Amino acid sequence: MLALQFLTAVPVRVSGEITPRQMGRAMAWFSAVGLMLGAILALADLALRALFPPTVGAALLLGVWVALTGALHLDGFLDCCDGLLGAKPPEKRLEILRDPRVGAFAVVCGVCLLLLKFTTLLELPAAVRPAALLVTPALARAAMVYAARAYPYARPGPGLGQLFREGLTWREVAWAGVVAIAAAGLALGPAGLVLALGVWLMTVGIAWWVERRIPGLTGDVYGAINELTEVGALLFLLAVERLR
Repeated sequence: MLALQFLTAVPVRVSGEITPRQMGRAMAWFSAVGLMLGAILALADLALRALFPPTVGAALLLGVWVALTGALHLDGFLDCCDGLLGAKPPEKRLEILRDPRVGAFAVVCGVCLLLLKFTTLLELPAAVRPAALLVTPALARAAMVYAARAYPYARPGPGLGQLFREGLTWREVAWAGVVAIAAAGLALGPAGLVLALGVWLMTVGIAWWVERRIPGLTGDVYGAINELTEVGALLFLLAVERLR
């Protein structure tokens, strides 16, 4: 329930005091929630492509994707673009990451990200579309869980990302990873396993780049990892299908 509340716009609320350990345990379910989101997207895609031309269907599917998550991860990506791009000292970058206002970097990068996701949704072949939509959200959310455990948190003070990370252990990371990798392998075969490896490598690369700018990761960075690995996964599957 905590994972659903945090990752989706589904109207569920967990009452009572929530401990860091409960938040950490919830992250074991991130991949399962990703699979649920993927199943909804796959079903929505079938309906939209039956009712509308491909371009309109892809645009509406992208809207459904953003709405299902409440634009949470997209917001983190936009904050990262403003805070991490450009020449600024680390303390200034962290200050910008907390700022709710949107700057030029966020606008330009947000448009590019959504345009890229739209075009990949438009061009994905029918043979791989359902499987791609199913496993991509799961792999991206497993990537967030890995990043939260594997890398230090950038701020010493409290924060939502820190609250999740504080109670997270490698057992939850392993569970989230196994669920996502198994789903990718079952749905896509060997290409799914290669895709899972590629998502992990993207996560490591993004974290390395971020740590050259601020002393660790933040909740916004986790959101950016989710968005970038989703787009990367779709691009990989599109490239594989075109090479066949």
